[in-house]
Amino acid sequence: MSTAKVMERESGVLSTDCGMPLDARHFDESGIFPAPAVGREVVLASFQLQPQYCGVLENFSQYTDVFAKDNSQVPTPGLQWLILVNERPLYPYLNIEWSLNPWGYGSFSFRVRLDEAASVQFVVRRVPLPAGTTTNVPQVAQVGGRIAGRYWYNPAYGDVGRRGY
Repeated sequence: MSTAKVMERESGVLSTDCGMPLDARHFDESGIFPAPAVGREVVLASFQLQPQYCGVLENFSQYTDVFAKDNSQVPTPGLQWLILVNERPLYPYLNIEWSLNPWGYGSFSFRVRLDEAASVQFVVRRVPLPAGTTTNVPQVAQVGGRIAGRYWYNPAYGDVGRRGY
């Protein structure tokens, strides 16, 4: 057997490819809180994968009391919504300033791979209103967020027998 073939086989054994098994467990975290003050933020929902576990973030939802009363109130002036993975903003969900996935409505699902032991947070920040914003902007008093996905044990991270130790 050539050296290239041996290396290929070894790298396959040690691969950290985190394929999702059919029996993956679900996570679904949510919360509703008073809207934060200007310059503050609130963690609406969070989930922490355990060591040796991988996952997939599949959905998020947003809630404001203003949108709940009037579905035309999609913009959220003064609020920035962020999804953070390992404390870093998740592209393309950066600084969302409107209700992209309203709570209680079917929204577009997606699949973002979560590496071993990843943490996911859905955060909303209150920022100053842009200059020239009218004073008749509805004031959001309550905010909420929901994140959902799946997770599973990945033997590539913890199977001593596979690694040959």
